[in-house]
Amino acid sequence: MGTLGFDRNSSPAGAFAPEYTNAARGVLIVHCAAPEADSGLVDGLRRQRFVIHDCSAQDALAHVNRGDWDVVVLDAQHAVASALDLVAAIRSHYPAPVLPIVLLGPSGSGADRQRAFDAGASDWINCPADTAEVGRRLCTMAELRRLRRTSAMEHTRFGAELSARSLRLNGLIETCIGMSMSRDRTALLEQLLGEGRRLLNCDGGTMYMVTEQETLRFEMRTRSDALPANEIALFDAATGAPNENYVSVYTALHNRAVRIDDVYAETQFDLTGTRAFDAASGYRTVSMLTVPIAPRGGAPIGVLQFMNALDPFTGAVVPFDPEAGGLVEALAAQAAVALDNLELVESQRQLTESLIRVLATTIDAKSPHTGRHCERVPDLAMRLAQAACDATDGPLKHFAFRSEREWEEFRIGAWLHDCGKVTTPEYVIDKASRLETIHNRIHEVRMRFEVLHRDLEVERLQAQIAGTWDDSRQAAHEAALGDLQRDFAFVARCNVEDGTLPDAAIAQLAHIGARQWTRRFDDRLGLSAHELACREGEPVSTLPCSEPLLADRPWHIVPRPDNERLDPAFGFRMDMPEHLYHRGELYNLAVRNGTLTHEERYKINEHMVHTVMMLERMPFPKHLRRVPEYAGTHHERMDGQGYPRRLGAEELSVPSRIMAVADIFEALTAADRPYKKPKTLSQALAVMQRMAGTHIDADLYNLFLRAGVYLAYAQDHLDPEQIDVTDPTPFLAAIHV
Repeated sequence: MGTLGFDRNSSPAGAFAPEYTNAARGVLIVHCAAPEADSGLVDGLRRQRFVIHDCSAQDALAHVNRGDWDVVVLDAQHAVASALDLVAAIRSHYPAPVLPIVLLGPSGSGADRQRAFDAGASDWINCPADTAEVGRRLCTMAELRRLRRTSAMEHTRFGAELSARSLRLNGLIETCIGMSMSRDRTALLEQLLGEGRRLLNCDGGTMYMVTEQETLRFEMRTRSDALPANEIALFDAATGAPNENYVSVYTALHNRAVRIDDVYAETQFDLTGTRAFDAASGYRTVSMLTVPIAPRGGAPIGVLQFMNALDPFTGAVVPFDPEAGGLVEALAAQAAVALDNLELVESQRQLTESLIRVLATTIDAKSPHTGRHCERVPDLAMRLAQAACDATDGPLKHFAFRSEREWEEFRIGAWLHDCGKVTTPEYVIDKASRLETIHNRIHEVRMRFEVLHRDLEVERLQAQIAGTWDDSRQAAHEAALGDLQRDFAFVARCNVEDGTLPDAAIAQLAHIGARQWTRRFDDRLGLSAHELACREGEPVSTLPCSEPLLADRPWHIVPRPDNERLDPAFGFRMDMPEHLYHRGELYNLAVRNGTLTHEERYKINEHMVHTVMMLERMPFPKHLRRVPEYAGTHHERMDGQGYPRRLGAEELSVPSRIMAVADIFEALTAADRPYKKPKTLSQALAVMQRMAGTHIDADLYNLFLRAGVYLAYAQDHLDPEQIDVTDPTPFLAAIHV
């Protein structure tokens, strides 16, 4: 028996089971009191394929730190206390699962054994002990360590994989959220292709979209070169059979992903195009994954095709990972939903804009004399708004539309700025003369003059037959005919007078109108029920009867119904005439400026009331909430004297002020108004210069000139002879601070 009490011959190496002898294990034997380890134990363990190293207690920690030991054996037969201290010292650095510690101790000390386990020993072997038993127990400790290390490594690997999967899933979720929020189709598709490539860790990818012509069109790819112009037909043009020999077509038709591990060994699909590309470019396509872009349960709207999955550690081309492929399928399905939503939103937006433009063009078409006003004003307003956004100094330097939605909101407001005109009668909008209603009533007045003229002729002829006609009567007759001609010419001139009618003209109209003519026919015959109702209470004249040449009759007045009165809930502040219309002949002829009566002017201005009421009752989405403001304030003034709400400068936003400038300039220069001639640039700018500060915003007006907006618009929309200003400096408005 040696120092450690082992029987060298008690157990041959062959006594160990094979599973304990199939690999060498490193054992550090620390002799805590003896000068060296028992040679019999060492030899016996070496025969059992243990790799043995021994050291003293003083060198133990250094040896433990330097080597990767399967087991540390402490000889504690003659120095238990020292061994226990060493156990505690080793355990402070190496926990039990990392490094087993076996003590060889005296057989009779149960208390020492317990203290050893308390200190962190993994096992206690009583000496003397059989070498085979020691070998088996050391093998058990080593195997437990290996299993623990393997378990820890597996746990670490599993944790890393779980973390990688978590990161991948988080990235997928973030991408899906980003795609669902995207309003840019191109950006969404780029995100889909890029994220698919990242998830698959592959060389590149291509995206196809299904067209209405049943083809696959190249949409984009990860390479930066130009996309092929050709499209892949889903069905054969001659036979109508599906072109399933193309893998991308197969995926699109069957809504099924296809994975190919080796392109050059593939026989089901025609991949000659891929191989030809490889031959031409020197590239080598090996693996391929084709995924449909389709919502769950829906038909594919496109196809993703990825090439050459790469091993993340070696970079070698490998087959595509089915799990990652499943994630890409889920990503593509989410992208299809996002695309469908995006296209739905875009189609709704286009439909909304189309309806708005249809309404605007309908208003223009309703009155050919307003031409393309509802189209030109948005054009001019957008130009001026862009100039305001581009301003880098002055009071407008901080103004900007900061998103495409804000531009859309302003553009729609501009297109709808006159939508209330659908309620305005055309004959009021188009009224080109003072007597015009549905038709120009100057014809009725002229017929009365014709009647008077004929009465004079009849009087002459009757006198001649009676023999009472003489030279004096001839002279009076000719004078009367001349007066009729002059009076009618005067009335006709007043009917179309573009300037201001003086008091003398109005008095003369009254004088001419008082002249009597004889009516011999019942003026109630052929009237509609409504017209007859308007004449209720008016006495019926006995025929023939005399009537004034020009008159304001009771039935010329159209009372205002209750539903035509202003709704106080909208805050309108307009002076509403008592009557809806006043069609009296003298009343209309006596209009001092223009052709419109007070009632008709209100009726035209009332289009703003209807614009505001129509738009403020509409459930606009949040990003279009200011459309009613932009559309309903272009007739407001900086001095608060505008309509329909008499808003002041502090209540008018910059876009609202832009609309006012655009509307006025277009109206002044338009060549299609029946009641006035178009103004040249110099005339229009002179008018607007006088309006700056009180009617329109002076800063915006000056920007309108300095930025050249007026000239660019004129070159696109005005006749060349109207463009007589190239230097706007003389027309700039003075700014009063």
